[in-house]
Amino acid sequence: MKRKAGILIIGILIVSKFWIGIYTHDEFGEKNLFIKHRPIWKTFFYSPRGMSDLKLSEMSTEKQNEQKLFDEFVLENQTIE
Repeated sequence: MKRKAGILIIGILIVSKFWIGIYTHDEFGEKNLFIKHRPIWKTFFYSPRGMSDLKLSEMSTEKQNEQKLFDEFVLENQTIE
């Protein structure tokens, strides 16, 4: 019985890792939970651009990828208060 409970808990944690995210608000810096619109292993999202006027082409490749993920998961599919 303990083994089944352990497997169930591990399963719930893995599923929540894919579907629950945390983002850092680009203006105020506070962290918020949200439900992702599609499963992805990444949990923490932030905007390297922040509130600046920096263009995507002016960022490094790593920061471009991070900004694209932030835009997709937080700006386009979530309601920011």
